[in-house]
Amino acid sequence: MERYENVFQYPYSVIDNVPFGMKGKWRETFFKNNNPIVLELGCGKGEYTVELAKLYPDTNFIGVDIKGARMWTGATMALNQGLKNVAFLRTNIEIIDRFFQKDEVSEIWLTFSDPQMKNPRKRLSSTFFLERYRKFLVNNGTIHLKTDSNFLFTYTTYMVGHNKLPLLFHTTDLYHQEGIDDTTKQILSIQTYYEKMWIERGLNIKYMKFSLPQDTQLVEPEVEIELDDYRSYRRDKRSSLDKAK
Repeated sequence: MERYENVFQYPYSVIDNVPFGMKGKWRETFFKNNNPIVLELGCGKGEYTVELAKLYPDTNFIGVDIKGARMWTGATMALNQGLKNVAFLRTNIEIIDRFFQKDEVSEIWLTFSDPQMKNPRKRLSSTFFLERYRKFLVNNGTIHLKTDSNFLFTYTTYMVGHNKLPLLFHTTDLYHQEGIDDTTKQILSIQTYYEKMWIERGLNIKYMKFSLPQDTQLVEPEVEIELDDYRSYRRDKRSSLDKAK
């Protein structure tokens, strides 16, 4: 991917020594337009990023992940299909705020993120990460969470409720939910590689979206949540515990 014009690789080892020159200049330098920017954090193979870009050619999409071998799939698809509104950033999400300027991003997608049941700090919907998102997300920007994990979905539901964040949509069974508008159906019809595996396994897919104001104090909810009874596809959970905070 070093030769890919749509991929930028800045892990810890690089960004500490070489500041990211496009911070605040993604539209001007790469996309060559003034359209909104949407991030998919933990994009995996990048197919969700690519499909969103195809649905919305007047929006810019950036997939972010640290695993280049997975990201190569989406980056290659975007190049082969001539998609000019797609980029990929290979980096650690813990330092995501080093790559975007204030108000540079409109929306964030969290698709099938690792629930990180043992470590709240590492959950992509935790206060640790929400505070980072607020450094570059527009005021009341939208965060989407799509997951198979009941633990992560429940945790994020508590997070939103405890901090009184505006909840825009919420369902524990996406593909059997009535009353979804056509636009939302179109977006949610995109299925990632892992999502298809979860569905084949008979798991409900959960989805919510909420707004993130910049002026509220964020506090972690102090609740115990039942752990998922599996870790990942065809693997048992690693902990003998039944609940975690």
